Amino acid sequence: MNKLRTKRLALARHITAAVAVAALAAGCAAADKNASTSGGTSGSNSGSGMAGMNMSGSSSSTKGFHGLKPVPTQMLGHADWQGMKITAQAMTAVPFLIYNGTSERMVKPPHKASFHLMVMLNDAQTNVPIPYATVWATITKASKVVFDERQWPMLSRYMGPHYGNDVKLPGAGTYRLTLLISPPVSARHVEYQHVWLHPHRLSFTFHWKPVA
Repeated sequence: MNKLRTKRLALARHITAAVAVAALAAGCAAADKNASTSGGTSGSNSGSGMAGMNMSGSSSSTKGFHGLKPVPTQMLGHADWQGMKITAQAMTAVPFLIYNGTSERMVKPPHKASFHLMVMLNDAQTNVPIPYATVWATITKASKVVFDERQWPMLSRYMGPHYGNDVKLPGAGTYRLTLLISPPVSARHVEYQHVWLHPHRLSFTFHWKPVA
């Protein structure tokens, strides 16, 4: 009986660790609630037009977490992959927790972080979030890689399940965000039988201007 219990606990920890769950800190909500959306320029996603962003417009006197200035929530781009709605947004950089099944650790934004990158995967018809995928984000400027990291699976009371990480950019300019979406690894109902079976790559172009 003890051996069976030990195996079950080990299996549960393994499954939980495979899909790291992060929770955004409470300050995230205030920044997102007070954020105002501004227009942007067009980007690209394998030939299709995408919305960009202009991250100006936040008061220079307002301070966020550890002196980080609030960034208005911005749309970086959106696309559709076999009925999966993929949306990339940016907002104020925030601390978050990574839980591996047995312990948790706090991840604080890097010094002078630019924004918190959020990638939402949803069913295009029902808007239900799609979990269990893997998202990798790469940002380049003039073909030079300036960010190349995993997007953590995240839980947020105010934004729901998404994939996120804090990003630090070297300055103002035009950037290219490339997302590699790996297929959700899980059991599926039959409506998802023939979709999302292979990795999918897409790119957006956006313009970044640090908050004054």
